[in-house]
Amino acid sequence: MLTREQNEFLTRTGPGTPMGNLFRRYWIPALLDWELPGPDCSPVRVKLLGEELIAFRDTEGRIGLIDEFCAHRGVSLWFGRNEECGLRCSYHGWKYDVNGNCVDLPSEPGERVRSRIKLKSYPTAELGGVIWAYMGPPEEKPALPNFEWVHLPASHRVITKRWQESYYLQAVEGGIDSSHVSFLHRGDLASDPFHKNTAGAKFAKSTKTTFEIIDAPGGMLIGARRDADPGNAYWRITQWIMPWYTLIPPYAGNALNGHAWVPMDDENCVAWSMTFHPTQPIPEEHVKLIKDGNGVHAELIAGTFRPVANRTNDYLIDRAKQKSGRHYSGVKGLAMQDASIQESQGIIADRTVEHLVTTDRAIVAARQRLLKAAEELQKGGKAPGLSPEAQLVRSASFVIPVDGEFEKHAVDAVKYRKGEPHVAV
Repeated sequence: MLTREQNEFLTRTGPGTPMGNLFRRYWIPALLDWELPGPDCSPVRVKLLGEELIAFRDTEGRIGLIDEFCAHRGVSLWFGRNEECGLRCSYHGWKYDVNGNCVDLPSEPGERVRSRIKLKSYPTAELGGVIWAYMGPPEEKPALPNFEWVHLPASHRVITKRWQESYYLQAVEGGIDSSHVSFLHRGDLASDPFHKNTAGAKFAKSTKTTFEIIDAPGGMLIGARRDADPGNAYWRITQWIMPWYTLIPPYAGNALNGHAWVPMDDENCVAWSMTFHPTQPIPEEHVKLIKDGNGVHAELIAGTFRPVANRTNDYLIDRAKQKSGRHYSGVKGLAMQDASIQESQGIIADRTVEHLVTTDRAIVAARQRLLKAAEELQKGGKAPGLSPEAQLVRSASFVIPVDGEFEKHAVDAVKYRKGEPHVAV
């Protein structure tokens, strides 16, 4: 159970806050690359860690991520004209390049005034279908992200994102809580197209779950053990990678999945979902299923990143299907089952009133790791989990004898092996 002070410490991610300073040491997924489809396309609003920004691709294809508001009168540059290598404010014509420099100030000829005008800007990089931003000190900028999915061909991955109406940690904690699978997702394990007819889906229904946690350079390996066939144990290995990434244990014959929960502000986050296969393209029929909101993805309101099932319509809960067991909570789809429960805790959950038990060990450990990382950074330390090796790992699922060496099997199963399939049952 956290104290009120610790809960506040973990929640606040704006400029100058301890957690905000920590998160700004990582490359942050900011946009899907298709949101900026080509030179001089429409600008896009981006909210990250409490900062309101605008993204645009200039005439030469370069990406700018700058303060949303014009330095003149504070007008939103979302209304701006993207033209001739800059974003021009529609109010009085002040124009900014991708680095936030004012390159044209029509009402004030000469360099004297214009040279003093500069908007905040952040470096960006395009990798793996994502536009990434770095918001920290320039001298601390790390190597580019090295997750397996960013290096795969576009045909081998599908990436989506959605708006979640809760702060990031509630979502992260759901991602590393394997015990809820046996209840919340119970009705879908036999019918979801990415889970049905696998041994893992059968074993995952067991509600007798014990946990083992192994520290890793990038975060933690979280092992959840359930009963399998007599004499054997079924293990699901979730990766938590600093600061907000998870890799979900796979099911045999299906792709790997992962999430990132990135704070927009202290009350909302963007839930990124990555489906990827190390050795083969994602079948077209699976791509369509994903786009329709199956698996770990959600169906979205057209033209937005807001789920069709959301807080305003009670997530389209179906009490008849809840009663029949088709959907354990009555909410359709794995993604929105998670989101509905996490959002129901409140925009910011009060963690001082929890009653944690042994199945919450991973949640306790993750909170402690985040607190420690932010505190060490305050003292001049380094952010953990930034090495390329720490990020290049997999999740796994396997069956071993009940007296088998879990740690040995787990560490071997999650190793990245280029060109080889992942370990799954």
